[in-house]
Amino acid sequence: MESLEIPRQEVHIKVDDSLSTTKERNTDLPHAKPIVLMSVLSSLHAGYFRISLSLCSQALLWKIMIVPHSLSMSHLQSSLPSMAFHLLWYLALSTQLSLCVLYALKCFFFFDLVKEEFSHYIGVNYLYAPSISWLILLQSAPVMEPQSVLYQTLFSVFALPVLALDTKLYGQWFTTKKRFLSMMANPASQVSVIANLVAARGAAEIGWMECALCLFSLGMVHYLVIFVTLYQRLPGGKNFPTKLRPVFFLFFAAPAMGSLAWNSICGSFDPLAKMLFFLSLFIFMSLVCRPNLFKKAMKRFNVAWWAYSFPITFLALDSVQYAQDVKDQVASGMMLIFSSISVLIFLGMMVLTAANSNRLLRRDPVLGSAASPKDKQRSSRLGAATC
Repeated sequence: MESLEIPRQEVHIKVDDSLSTTKERNTDLPHAKPIVLMSVLSSLHAGYFRISLSLCSQALLWKIMIVPHSLSMSHLQSSLPSMAFHLLWYLALSTQLSLCVLYALKCFFFFDLVKEEFSHYIGVNYLYAPSISWLILLQSAPVMEPQSVLYQTLFSVFALPVLALDTKLYGQWFTTKKRFLSMMANPASQVSVIANLVAARGAAEIGWMECALCLFSLGMVHYLVIFVTLYQRLPGGKNFPTKLRPVFFLFFAAPAMGSLAWNSICGSFDPLAKMLFFLSLFIFMSLVCRPNLFKKAMKRFNVAWWAYSFPITFLALDSVQYAQDVKDQVASGMMLIFSSISVLIFLGMMVLTAANSNRLLRRDPVLGSAASPKDKQRSSRLGAATC
């Protein structure tokens, strides 16, 4: 038998040093800074304006509480110095400016992500948040008068994006087939309502009553439509991520801001303002009595936790206006309770945010884990077809 010879093959191993050189290049600090900035910009979205919105609303609360002619708060003026209010306002201003600069850079470098956010059924609502923060910051300004030209100019600049988004969002709810409100409604949809009501309050402070009534009517009519739609538990509300359940606090934030806006329009806390205040108070108590609703959302820190802060601050603002009108012990007690809760939650969120700063700019579930209703319907149809 002839012996079988197995041909020999030589294997040459070549070590590529490109990976090691790349790592060495990335560890260089001047080259690492742009990478970190791009990572921050890609993770940033309009939902982070909840932080500045909480700061601005807290500044407005402190401004109202230290007003010299506030009879119901005269016994607290010594313990609420104006210096603390000024520090809080400038902190809110710096935070708002920082977020706006970062989001503007995101629009420049990651415009596709901004378009994705604009077309998302949850993310689009938070595009109102920058305008809301600026409008509340303007209303809480310590030195600027509403009758000044600068105040009116800034108000017009900050209110125009609200009207532009109203035209886009509200129009597609009854004209675009795939974006009917019955399919796209979710608790975050009430951010648009709050934007119109905050703008209405600002217009009333200036004295533009016709503009204030227009914005108030837009906000309250759409609040009723959204509230009834969500109350019926239609498909849109079933696609809301569990991690975003703190946004449920917007249910009482909208009527509370509506009460504040109507108080500014009428100049007094009349029965309609009181009705909206009592409605927000009832919804707040209904949510507080159901802590299991928020249990899963509290497992890990998320920027959505800031949705606890500013709605309670709106309710505290409403309770202050109510106490100033009624002037009895019950109203004063409610004012102290809600104001204290608002300040404590705000301080707690500041501490938690500082303690979890490493998790602050991670990918948020606003766009990641929240599939739109039409996507879920498409996947269910595909699954039924394959069975």
